[in-house]
Amino acid sequence: MTDLSELSSLETLQSLPLWLENEKLVSTEPAGASNMNLVLRVKTNLRSVILKQSKPYVRKFPQILAPIERIEIELCYYQLIEDDEILADYSPKVLQYNPDNHILLIEDLGNGKDFSDIYELGYHWKPNDLRSISNYLNALHNLEVSNFPANLEMKKLNHEHLFHFPFMEENGFDLDTIQPGLQEISMKYKTDEELKSALELLGKRYLSHGITLLHGDFYPASWLKTDNGIKFIDTEFAYMGDCEFDLGVLFAHFDLSKMDQRHQEEFLKNYKHRYVEDLVNRYRGMEIMRRLIGIAQLPLSLSLDEKESLLEKAKNYILSL
Repeated sequence: MTDLSELSSLETLQSLPLWLENEKLVSTEPAGASNMNLVLRVKTNLRSVILKQSKPYVRKFPQILAPIERIEIELCYYQLIEDDEILADYSPKVLQYNPDNHILLIEDLGNGKDFSDIYELGYHWKPNDLRSISNYLNALHNLEVSNFPANLEMKKLNHEHLFHFPFMEENGFDLDTIQPGLQEISMKYKTDEELKSALELLGKRYLSHGITLLHGDFYPASWLKTDNGIKFIDTEFAYMGDCEFDLGVLFAHFDLSKMDQRHQEEFLKNYKHRYVEDLVNRYRGMEIMRRLIGIAQLPLSLSLDEKESLLEKAKNYILSL
């Protein structure tokens, strides 16, 4: 395997069996701040493409091991939806896959920007954006799928950071480096046995096999604003599970961004798939808590008091109070 980095030379990249006849590489640069994988924008004399390479660890946190085969899950996901007229329009096209180097070459969607700015004060949603999000989830959750990979190793990795690590009393992550006072507030939940028991049960459900194809990491950094509308990317966490998981994660980020309730109601008017509200809320509470007291932090515009209030709300969601 050729182990690439942001500093890999054009000569190294050119030597890979990825390119068209007479195609010469011109330039390369990082394509966004990917958490999981190396992602490069490669420009040639013929086109511009996105090169993704998975490693046996998480790119943003190299100390965290991760299954290198996750790039195959992303490939399977894109191949599965490429014939669906709705989903295909919201996704990048796969150009080539090189299994020996765990590289996926996909369509360059241009200099798009993700939706991480929804956490900023005063963010204004465009109605078409919410409609695109609901249209995508509708189509995805209604897709009939019979042979998608279990993706169990990625689910185990995610499970650790969704249901376990944030709730360890001693995990080596000092939350006061994020916001002074947050560590003390977190201890109320790290020592709550009823909450941790409920999370353990929910985690077992997450690890089980379901009937609905999920994106698996459906949050604002996986939504891309482009000149051709919203696109949805980074599908290496995809799996067959509860539709309520994708919904719960989505709604948690509505909460974390202090979205106006009417926008959420508008989303639900457009989402047609049947779901169990209590289960949505349990996943929602988990996602809120892991984003506030886990390692996967966000650029939030929340005061300490607002985080404390949201943590209590999340606990009640998980306990279905």
